[in-house]
Amino acid sequence: MKDDRLYLIHISECIERIESYIGGKEKQKFLDSTLIQDAIIRNLQTLAESTQRLSDAAKESMSGIDWFKIAGFRNVLVHDYLGVDIERVWNILEKDLPALKIAVKKTLEQ
Repeated sequence: MKDDRLYLIHISECIERIESYIGGKEKQKFLDSTLIQDAIIRNLQTLAESTQRLSDAAKESMSGIDWFKIAGFRNVLVHDYLGVDIERVWNILEKDLPALKIAVKKTLEQ
């Protein structure tokens, strides 16, 4: 769990940065700023890379997280960056990131 803990902390830090960039979940602020989009996408990419380095045991302990989709999204961000749909990114921020944040936090508290 030692290595997992480092990756979980890294994931948590990426989530914190993302939240600070969108301050209060302002969708229009996100859509209007390529600077914010770039910062968020970079942190999502880094976060997703860290999730791939988690052990299977760590992933299994966080039920409800779709690790396969996270890995797939990371591949889109890295290899198909011209095809990134900003609306899709926003939906991930609203719907998926909070669950990941909770799961990581609970695991770190154990």
